[in-house]
This record gives sequence, C-alpha cells and structure tokens, in this order.
Amino acid sequence: MKARSVLLAVLSLALVTLACQPPAAEMAQLSDEDKAAIQNLVDELVQAELASDWEAVFSMYTEDYVDMPPNQPAREGLAAVREWVQSEDFTVSELTATVADIEGRSDLAYVRGTYSETFTVGEGEPIGDQRRFVLILKKEADGSWRIAIGISNSDLPLPE
Repeated sequence: MKARSVLLAVLSLALVTLACQPPAAEMAQLSDEDKAAIQNLVDELVQAELASDWEAVFSMYTEDYVDMPPNQPAREGLAAVREWVQSEDFTVSELTATVADIEGRSDLAYVRGTYSETFTVGEGEPIGDQRRFVLILKKEADGSWRIAIGISNSDLPLPE
C-alpha cells in the first residue's frame, strides 16, 4: 500500500510539472533577425580565425564555453581554450564554413554545418581537414549571441 501511495505521489508531481510547462508552440522561435545575427557570427568567426585574431574569436564564446574537438578531450571553460590556443603554434591558412541549419528559440540556438580548413602547426607541412560541426549559442542580456558549446567531427579517417 505504501509503494502505491509513493507511486501516485510521484505521478501527480510529474503531471503537475508537465502541466506548468508552456506548450512548445508558445515558445518564441528564432526571428529572422536572430538567424541573420547567428549566420553573421559564424562568418565573423571564420574571418577571425583566418586572421589569427584569437581575442576576437574568444569574444564570441561564453565564459563557460566547452570545446569538443575530434580525437581530443573536451576543453571546458574559456580559460582552458585560451590556454590551449596560446600553447599551440598553429596558423589557419584556409577556412570555409557552410551553415546547413540554424534553429532554436529566442534565447538558445544551434548551428549545424560543415567546414574545411588548412592549418600549419609550427614549421610543419600544411594539414587539411573536412569537418561537421554543431555550435550551441546563448543569447546574452544585450541581445548578442555567443557560442556556449562547439562540437566538431572530422570526415577524414585517422592517419595510420
């Protein structure tokens, strides 16, 4: 009998919680202005990386930004990303990005797309890669969008 009472209480709480949530249709979708601002952010990110303007790149991230690159552990927090970039000696010589989707709601969005890049580490030979990416963005109090999470996966097989 006690288990039944607990189960009923849990089910009641779940129903009340669901009833208090606004229907998905009522959540504000991204405006055309927001989608344009997000596309512009991706374009600016590409240009900043090509110019090796890392401070401009960092300004597009939230303080708790999480970078999830292929074949490496995640870097959590803007300070960790900044430290990694400053410890590496690499130059991006070619970078193009194509956005496939921009979706979300008024304060949270995602961008899905592809990019190709060529970069050089130190004095080494140029390395080319083709990747898929997802960026999760948050809208700031001032109305600007910043990148909270970046995920990318290479289309190329790992070298043997």
